[in-house]
Amino acid sequence: MLSDSTAAILAERASVAEVVAAAPRVAQIAARCSEETEAARRLAPEVVEAVREAGFARHFVPAAFGGTQGGFVDMTSAVILVGEGCASAAWAASLSAYAARYGAFLPPEGQAVLWADGPDALMAGALMPAGKAERVSGGWRLSGEWKYISGVRFADWVFACSAVPGKTGPDGRGEVRFFAVPRADITVKDTWFTLGMRGTGSDTMVLDDVFVPEELTLSRFDINAGRATASEARCHTVPVHALNALPLAVPVVGAARGTVRAAAEQNLRRTDRRGAPLREKPPVQIDLARSAAEVDAAELLVQRAARVADGVEETRDGEAAVRGPRDFALAVELSVSAAERLFRGTGTTGHFESDPVQRFWRDVNTAASHVIFSFEAAGAAYGAWALGAESAEPKR
Repeated sequence: MLSDSTAAILAERASVAEVVAAAPRVAQIAARCSEETEAARRLAPEVVEAVREAGFARHFVPAAFGGTQGGFVDMTSAVILVGEGCASAAWAASLSAYAARYGAFLPPEGQAVLWADGPDALMAGALMPAGKAERVSGGWRLSGEWKYISGVRFADWVFACSAVPGKTGPDGRGEVRFFAVPRADITVKDTWFTLGMRGTGSDTMVLDDVFVPEELTLSRFDINAGRATASEARCHTVPVHALNALPLAVPVVGAARGTVRAAAEQNLRRTDRRGAPLREKPPVQIDLARSAAEVDAAELLVQRAARVADGVEETRDGEAAVRGPRDFALAVELSVSAAERLFRGTGTTGHFESDPVQRFWRDVNTAASHVIFSFEAAGAAYGAWALGAESAEPKR
């Protein structure tokens, strides 16, 4: 079932996007497979196929290759819905969809290779440069290790990120390129042993002298500027500062909403030591209300950012680059607060691994530890911009 805030946003549009309509089914399957997913430390195969069938893979793929070239509001709504069932599934679906956007920045002949079998190829991406890229005749050779590649075990292609010798951008930094590598050329090292977000399967990718032809590489400069190769769709031409951490923040908000739902369902059944229904206790009611309100506020923040990315809401000059990181950091803080309050209210029973609230709590806190969600860095950048001070960019 759609949450009230999501339903209100969707009601503004004439039709519901394919990926949004299919998301509740993904959430149900992911929730049902949650124990299998956690034990394996990767998404259950049934969940992977549900994500693919729902249209996450094709959502940002250019129409020329059978994709939807859809909007960010729709993707945000869909990821939140999946997050209500399983944070790991939402994280994997979100990052796979956004990784597919990178394909639109490849040369047309590279795009033809990437989507030769259709637009539903699942992607993964390395966000931080690693490894070594050496230019050779006709392309590049890559070697090294890339950590924390969410979905690397089910991805058909992975965009490996590496710094290369060459030109520098406006910020004076050297060039970073992405290299599309097929699954057959990838070795996976089993390294993802974590407290939460276990099902993301964010293991280490290893490449050993892999050749990547020139048509399967792209510059991060082009992604940052929104210079897609052969597409004028908004999802391909939006500059990266309008997105910021949107793909990472939204699954956390979805998981926090799942925490609220799970806690409410539990408190409908639970009683205190004297047998009195907990649902009638004002402290329980107030805790649920406060947490639900925090999650609603978090969702409003990420949906506003999605509207900016879609170009349906304007910002002042320079504002999007600093307001987005601020809002994502705050949305994640609100999500952590909501999950923490409800987890404390579960008592001893909430510490058993079978309890869904503790799973959401672990997932929310693990995802929130990502450095990109530091409110100190994002808040300082926004404050500097608002006050007209220098250096109004988030430091990472």
